[in-house]
Amino acid sequence: MRPRFPEASYMACVLCHQGIVLSSLHVLAYLNLPIICKGEGCRTVPLAGHVGFDSLPDQLVNQSISQGFCFNILCVGETGLGKSTLMDTLFNTKFEGEPATHTQPGVQLQSNTYDLQESNVGLKLTIVSTVGFGDQINKEDSYRPIVEFIDAQFEAYLQEELKIRRLLHNYHDSRIHACLYFIAPTGHSLKSLDLVTMKKLDSKVNVIPIIAKSDAISKSELTKFKIKITSELVSNGVQIYQFPMDDEAVAEVNGTMNAHLPFAVIGSTEELKIGNKMVKVRQYPWGTVQVENEAHCDFVKLREMLIRVNMEDLREQTHSRHYELYRRCKLEEMGFKDTDPDSKPFSLQETYEAKRNEFLGELQKKEEEMRQMFVQRVKEKEAELKEAEKELHEKFDRLKKLHQDEKKKLEDKKKSLDDEVNAFKQRKTAAELLQSQGSQAGGSQTLKRDKEKKNFYCFTVNSAVCCMLHETQGPAFFNLVFSSCTKSKGEDCHCRRVRVPYCLKSETNQFPLPPKCVRIHTHTHTHTHTTQVFTVSLCPGKTPSPDLRGILNGSVLC
Repeated sequence: MRPRFPEASYMACVLCHQGIVLSSLHVLAYLNLPIICKGEGCRTVPLAGHVGFDSLPDQLVNQSISQGFCFNILCVGETGLGKSTLMDTLFNTKFEGEPATHTQPGVQLQSNTYDLQESNVGLKLTIVSTVGFGDQINKEDSYRPIVEFIDAQFEAYLQEELKIRRLLHNYHDSRIHACLYFIAPTGHSLKSLDLVTMKKLDSKVNVIPIIAKSDAISKSELTKFKIKITSELVSNGVQIYQFPMDDEAVAEVNGTMNAHLPFAVIGSTEELKIGNKMVKVRQYPWGTVQVENEAHCDFVKLREMLIRVNMEDLREQTHSRHYELYRRCKLEEMGFKDTDPDSKPFSLQETYEAKRNEFLGELQKKEEEMRQMFVQRVKEKEAELKEAEKELHEKFDRLKKLHQDEKKKLEDKKKSLDDEVNAFKQRKTAAELLQSQGSQAGGSQTLKRDKEKKNFYCFTVNSAVCCMLHETQGPAFFNLVFSSCTKSKGEDCHCRRVRVPYCLKSETNQFPLPPKCVRIHTHTHTHTHTTQVFTVSLCPGKTPSPDLRGILNGSVLC
């Protein structure tokens, strides 16, 4: 027992200073003060007069009103079930927002926060919508973005709690307090997507299932549908939010409302005057459905249970149950526990030191692994560079040898060409010398050639002078060798036909041949020499003639 009054502490100090040892109970009894204690054996002491702590609830109310309240609602359901319309109807206002389409590639969560004021109470309302939920062909992971969003809000609050300097009184609590799960009014049973999603969410948020657009099915079908949904939730182990029964003031009404789950609701912002008041309705060709008429739907029950009776319990359940579960799991993952293996209280400082040493050990181990990996990679890189350097040296030596061989070949070819040029110059000089000598002896031999002209034959081809005719290719083929030619360099002489006045004799054919033509065939030359060679062949004929060798023996000048 611990006294909470400074007078008791002061009196205990005074008595101890005087050598009198008394317990705190004796001091409190001496001062006639009430004893505040916990546990068994605590006495109730009547007060002699009014103290004033009965105003504590009023103080809490005033403080809460000044700070304001926050409430966060998560609306989960397929596109087109009227989630936005129901929110507008619940809070009797028009929230901003655009209708979602069915073309979303995945599930996206949109969060919007609004400041509402009713009388002197302020409420910061956050509405989170699941855009694109159930619109994909593969719905296997449709619940995953929702779970990740809820965990992210828990993690943000946990990080704020773990700070050294916390500002929780000014922190905007974004944890989800209630999840309204919209069920399509099929009238048959729950979809597998609904069962899987609610199963994943029941341990993280307060799930309240509602049947959207309940006016789409009849009353009898709606009753059977509710029973079917409840049985499927129980058989699959889905724990939905149950309104609390521990408060006697609301136990009866909450027990009644738990029997009506899931609520069949209708949302509408359209108003129509019925009697003397304006009511929210949905008009059909066959009649009008009133939203706030309990005979038509359960909208009033939902509003009473969600906002007017159990809003604070939803906030408390979120903090004490769902957030505490997340916090405990996270701290256990970090290595924090309530007791050590010997069932002794676990010190936070010891836990911190142990985790710090473990972290440092892992860090050193990773550093050593990275160092070894770095050394290994450096060695591998050095080996690769040495191999590349070796290949470059081999390639350089190979190219160098090839260059030397090519250079040697070119030098040999140059030497050969130089030799040919020198030989050509020598031959040219000798030919010019012979031509000059022939020109000098030409005058003295003119008469002699005229006399012998009747015995020999003159062949003139392209103004070239025939110097001699001799046999080179057998008895019937002869070459005409010209010592000079008037044709230009690179130009060829053409074939000429010449007549012979007598017959030629062939060794292989002794028949007499009539006078025929002798064909002269040209040979292509590049005028590298001073002579031009032509081949003489006999034309067909059978006239006997003297031996061509004896006739054409000697020089023939034209």
